[in-house]
Amino acid sequence: MKLLSTDIGSTPPTSSRRCWPSWLGFVCLLAIAGCGDRLPDTADSARLHADTLYVGQHILTFDDATGPVTAVAVAGETIAWVGDRAAWRGQADEVVELGDRALLPGFIDTHGHLSFLARTLSLANLAPPPVGTVTDIASLKQVMADYIAERDIAPGEWVVGVGYDDSLIAEQRHPDRDDLDAVSTEHPIALVHVSAHLMATNSAALREAGITAVTPDPPGGVIRRRHDSDEPGGVLEETAMGVLTGLFLGDDGLTAQAIEAALDEYARFGVTTVQDSAASWELHGLLAAIAADTGLKLDVLLFPVGMDGTFALPEGVELGRYRDGLQVAGTKLLLDGSPQGKTAYLSEPYHVVPAGLPEEYRGYPVMTDERSRALIRDYLANGIPMQIHANGDAAADMLIDAVAAAVADTPVDDHRTVMIHAQTVRDDQLDRMQVLGIIPSFFAAHVFYWGDWHRDSVLGPQRAARISPAASSLERGLPFTLHNDAPVVPPDMLRLLWAATHRETRSGRILGAAQRIPMLEALRAITVNAAHQSFEEDRKGTLTPGKQADLVVLSANPLDIAPQALLELEVLRTVSRGVTVYDGERGGP
Repeated sequence: MKLLSTDIGSTPPTSSRRCWPSWLGFVCLLAIAGCGDRLPDTADSARLHADTLYVGQHILTFDDATGPVTAVAVAGETIAWVGDRAAWRGQADEVVELGDRALLPGFIDTHGHLSFLARTLSLANLAPPPVGTVTDIASLKQVMADYIAERDIAPGEWVVGVGYDDSLIAEQRHPDRDDLDAVSTEHPIALVHVSAHLMATNSAALREAGITAVTPDPPGGVIRRRHDSDEPGGVLEETAMGVLTGLFLGDDGLTAQAIEAALDEYARFGVTTVQDSAASWELHGLLAAIAADTGLKLDVLLFPVGMDGTFALPEGVELGRYRDGLQVAGTKLLLDGSPQGKTAYLSEPYHVVPAGLPEEYRGYPVMTDERSRALIRDYLANGIPMQIHANGDAAADMLIDAVAAAVADTPVDDHRTVMIHAQTVRDDQLDRMQVLGIIPSFFAAHVFYWGDWHRDSVLGPQRAARISPAASSLERGLPFTLHNDAPVVPPDMLRLLWAATHRETRSGRILGAAQRIPMLEALRAITVNAAHQSFEEDRKGTLTPGKQADLVVLSANPLDIAPQALLELEVLRTVSRGVTVYDGERGGP
């Protein structure tokens, strides 16, 4: 095993530092490439034998150097040729006439949780519409009771539900231990909040975890108590969930079939590269075994959790290199919690402070500023890319200050540190991120799923209007990406595009029209920019000869559709490494 120690106070070696091209250099390379005609001529195509030739008037390459394109040839796992259909002289086993349909680069998931999605597909679905059916505490309890009965779960076995959302439950509160004791006192029950930053439990689950009235709150977490009592009320925040998640969400319970089902879920939404951010090394072992045995139909990037300050690569595994479609791409850190759960770390108090907390409550960090600076310094110095969760603007300050201090001590060229979610990042912070090379990845789907809640309860109208401030990033020329954070919400890329360009909430109100972005830029955020974020611009993100044949066919050209009509679009085909992994016109994978 290769072990990198990043304990606080250590001085990490610099010999393993990754040598990265700068963002400026990348832009210059594209500019140079655009100076000449990169389209193969007729003679070039005459020598080609393609597996598939896609032909149509709505081919979006996102590569300015190729000019207008009406045909794309795929040979094996590679895009072999792009150009004018009239110039094609090669042979093709299959010709796909697109007609009114559009061909684009495959969508790239810039932040998500493959293994968590795989687990949730077999757990009780407690989400509100349109994802689930829970609208109040009573319907939540009924779903759990039905789940236990239908699966004939024996007393003593864990019962787990996911996706409950206190902001959309009629009572606007979390279910507590009394609610869940009414479902069962014989089964330990744990319900994972939609944000995955809180959990509701019954008395049996608390006993299993050893959580009692004398159990102290762990650093970076809270055990919510009954009113005027130290007795746990059943709701756990952040690190307080740790003991329980280890009891029922271990990677040893995952199967190849569950992973396959999760990859199918991504593929039906046009995703060709997925992530498991906050993965474990045990998960890497499982995925590596699946990849070597039956293969992974989509590329998978892993970001193992690095909160303990260590980063261990299994023997023979290289950072940033694929093996059988699986790559260890960096590490994941968390600085705060969830805005919809009101645990995100803000610089100003919440608009409506949770019951029982002081008026000045503004959330909290999950680690100290000193610890975050030490970890970020050491990972940067050792060339390990980071995805860093920061929802609140106070957490964003922690991240930005840590990167600034680290590069001042040891300059690092183009580290591409990613601020995950960046929900409440301010303009002055975006300015500093641009200088420091920090990439924001916006959870833009929040505008729809929790926009009303943010406006009315979490942030208030002014701050809520600029959640996921993609337009502000665009104005600065700061590259950004978009993500769904599946399974927090489904990996529906078209709804994500709709949310970023239209910004409509569940109630039908527009939240922050000034932060709308053009469709072209939203598409680039999940293709071109997404590939750049993970150092894959040389193989993904555009329809360019020589790049990997990751493609998606949509029912119409998204550039020709008004943002509010985007939800009528459909993914008709998803192609990963030249192989069709989803065919919507034929009923699925």
